Amino acid sequence: MFDFTGQRVLVAGGSSGIGLASAILAAQSGARVTVAARSPERLAKAAAQIGHGAQPAVLDLTDAGAVAGFCESSGVWDHVIVTGSDVRIAPVRELPLPDARQAFDSKFWGFYHLARSARIAPGGSLSVVAGFLATRPVAGRALMGAINGALESLVRGLALELRPVRVNAVSPAVVAGGMWSHMSEEEQAAMYARVGATYPAGCVGTGEDIARQLLLMAATPYATGTIVTLDGGASIA
Repeated sequence: MFDFTGQRVLVAGGSSGIGLASAILAAQSGARVTVAARSPERLAKAAAQIGHGAQPAVLDLTDAGAVAGFCESSGVWDHVIVTGSDVRIAPVRELPLPDARQAFDSKFWGFYHLARSARIAPGGSLSVVAGFLATRPVAGRALMGAINGALESLVRGLALELRPVRVNAVSPAVVAGGMWSHMSEEEQAAMYARVGATYPAGCVGTGEDIARQLLLMAATPYATGTIVTLDGGASIA
């Protein structure tokens, strides 16, 4: 479906979930893939699963200095995809302030650091996963909506500042795996069935669904400043 033969693709957050699915699809499409995350053990497993010579890179996106150093030494990328974050969901008055700040540090500032420092070839792309709560607020998830809204706004501005590098975002609703890994398999299955039944599509998304959209935008020379809401028709989370 895609042809990234010989192109260098960095997937930050590529050790699991949407990031891993994106890395696998990019590698299968001919890309030379590097996956970045904080855990060496998870990275090693991910690189083995991706195959095709995928390379692991230990990196904490919340550390601006580490990100700058990595970007300086890693050369020029054709496409950079940012999917990883560590966010706790809770109502504003229940979520401790340190956890709220950590959420913004992880999902917003992590992407900002990489957008600021990554060297991307002209006509290449920078993509991020935001979320549909940016435009469809849900009680108990105000912070997540604010972070996603900030990301979407940043993407539109960066598309102008970084041109001819292209900048895009995908904003999904509930996606299986990833952030729900703290739940048991039975709990996850029950939640996916319950939530998916409320969506016109009849199911929640998968990492592969979002990966295809991310790589579609990377492969489309016309796509920049684009926010794709890929939510199965959901009106609630």
